Amino acid sequence: MKAPSVETNKFKLFNDPIYGFISLPSPQIFDVLEHPAFQRLRRITQLGLSYLVYPGAYHTRFHHALGAMHLMQRAVEVLRSKGHAISSEEEEAVCLAILLHDVGHGPFSHALEHALVRGVSHESLSIKIMERLDAEMNGALTLARSIFENSYPKRFLHQLISSQLDMDRLDYLRRDAFYTGVTEGAVNSERLLAMLNVHNDELVIDAKGISSVEKFLVARSMMYWQVYLHKAVLSAETMLVRILERAVQLTQSGTPVFASSALGAFLQHKPSAHDFETDPKWLDLFLRLDDADLLGAIKEWTQHADPVLSELSQRLVDRRLFRIRFLNEPLTEAQRERALDALVALQNCSREDAHYFLLEGVSSNTPYKSDADQIHLLQKDGSVVCLSQAAEILNAEVLNRRITRHFVCWPKEYSAESLYL
Repeated sequence: MKAPSVETNKFKLFNDPIYGFISLPSPQIFDVLEHPAFQRLRRITQLGLSYLVYPGAYHTRFHHALGAMHLMQRAVEVLRSKGHAISSEEEEAVCLAILLHDVGHGPFSHALEHALVRGVSHESLSIKIMERLDAEMNGALTLARSIFENSYPKRFLHQLISSQLDMDRLDYLRRDAFYTGVTEGAVNSERLLAMLNVHNDELVIDAKGISSVEKFLVARSMMYWQVYLHKAVLSAETMLVRILERAVQLTQSGTPVFASSALGAFLQHKPSAHDFETDPKWLDLFLRLDDADLLGAIKEWTQHADPVLSELSQRLVDRRLFRIRFLNEPLTEAQRERALDALVALQNCSREDAHYFLLEGVSSNTPYKSDADQIHLLQKDGSVVCLSQAAEILNAEVLNRRITRHFVCWPKEYSAESLYL
């Protein structure tokens, strides 16, 4: 006997701490949100290991995607009010595109983007997942994919998803500032949305909104240095990458390492872009990966027989993070060799293993890239000017300056002097 069909109410409201109630604008968007590929984002933290510094930063990619979709609805409403034609089909498609823009993120978001795969970005994986969903839903995402990949004639719709002032950035800055408590990063998204306009198929800002744009850029820069590139966050995430590298090394050399079936496959064979193109199993396995796979494995690795894997894992679990020092220049070969020699003696380990206790990296931030997709201001006379030429608070040199910091990390119980650093 066939079970009776159940009518599903596809009108849903989400109570968001940032914007209040968020509604789903169409049944199609409800179906995408209910898909396991999207529900997986509930299990991936937005800010990686930032919660080790900011205890409230446990929000997820799911939160962020919903918030970005809400802002997209508001952006469409504002542009329509200013006389720009956006059909109901285009509105649904651009909302679907922003909803799925981060669906290709792996465990801990950016922290492990290249630790488990080779040469595959989260953007390219998002496209592959959208392609799969489109096939499953009989072409319902075709228009959304076209807008997302910037092949749709109305270019400004793509800029709402990906540009220097898109709905992605507007949400993550405000949301991350809220959950971390870093008030300097809070942006007035409503004011910026109200200033949106379109000129010659380009997304622009009404000139009277210039101060809000400049405050947005300052807030973004502050969030990078205070949250995204915080020294303790950099230390923790660099340690996490090295833990994964050690697990990969052990697995591929034949040493058993505890892992879920999905994680185990990625440790055994770190797939490349070619693998994802030729074998659909890798996308299936990727969609089974989330933060829980890594957290469960790292807890178990604290008991592993390999001293490097167990020690690094135990340090991360206990939040005994490596000391970090910012440098004007990267370590010289002589400095690196002296530090490794010292670590061999201090850690009582081999020289090969000592590399896992001397971690090097580089962090950088550019508030505004004038050589990229610039922010343009629409003047009252209908002319358009680049932000870098019209900025009132920040000059072009400040806006475009790229700040780069090299860093080195090592176990905190050793002084810099003991490593000749």
